[in-house]
Amino acid sequence: MHPELEIDVEAVAALQRAGEVFLLLDCREPDEHAIARIEGGMLIPMRLIPERLSELEPHRESRVVVHCHHGVRSLRVARFLRERGFQRAQSMSGGIEAWSVLIDPSVPRY
Repeated sequence: MHPELEIDVEAVAALQRAGEVFLLLDCREPDEHAIARIEGGMLIPMRLIPERLSELEPHRESRVVVHCHHGVRSLRVARFLRERGFQRAQSMSGGIEAWSVLIDPSVPRY
């Protein structure tokens, strides 16, 4: 069974609290990552995902939660990954903006 294409920030936080192992993939640009980031995430900018797909290969069977600033780029990346066999790829709806507002206010908003 494949999970929904989108997952909300509350569900991602619950996965973290439960100790579930998953890849948190940040598809924003390095300058955005320098401003705000979620600990434990892996940064691969959206434009580089196709050429760096091999770095994600160890996570092919795992849950991959992709996030960006608001959830638009991450949705595109999650779809791209699913088309390439990453059936548990999901986009974190609302992005790091929602994470900052609803989960961790110590993460700067921009």
